[in-house]
Amino acid sequence: MTSLRGDARTAARTRLLRSRVRAVSLVLMDVDGVMTDGGILFIDGGSEGRIFDAKDGVGIWLLRRAGLLTGIISGRTSQAVRRRARELGMSEIHLKVRDKLSAYEEILDRRGLRDEAVCFIGDDLVDLPVLRRAGLAVAPADAHPSVRREASLVTRAPGGRGAIREVADLILNTQGKLEGVLQRIGRDPV
Repeated sequence: MTSLRGDARTAARTRLLRSRVRAVSLVLMDVDGVMTDGGILFIDGGSEGRIFDAKDGVGIWLLRRAGLLTGIISGRTSQAVRRRARELGMSEIHLKVRDKLSAYEEILDRRGLRDEAVCFIGDDLVDLPVLRRAGLAVAPADAHPSVRREASLVTRAPGGRGAIREVADLILNTQGKLEGVLQRIGRDPV
């Protein structure tokens, strides 16, 4: 009997997760530990560098091609991050943000969206206020344990190494948009 209850709970959680994924129209994320592995390269002269995963970039590009909005909310700033976000056509770029929840609320208010329409990917304690509000709260596999506990979904991949692509594929597959995007590859301008 215990396994039947467990199966019923698992099925209910799966239905709830699918429902949350179907509602997503905006994918927001932190940068360090999500778009990157969290490493920051300090370069002589005061510059910073980051390494971004190309597959995660393709995931963001696919989301955009499917008509979803994408963006970042980060407590840090760097030209590398700004450049990468622009290259990917991200519609929301919020850097050096002290209060991520306020930035999140401003985005939703300006765009006329509700929490249910947002997927937020965060990896550390400063992301918890937004994760607690977003309809789909996602943590990379290597996120802080407190963040993983509160997330609706924990990816198999770590931050900066495919977590975003995993989320993008889930959203596009669940919303039935992946095939349409794939059929247009090569015909749409990048």
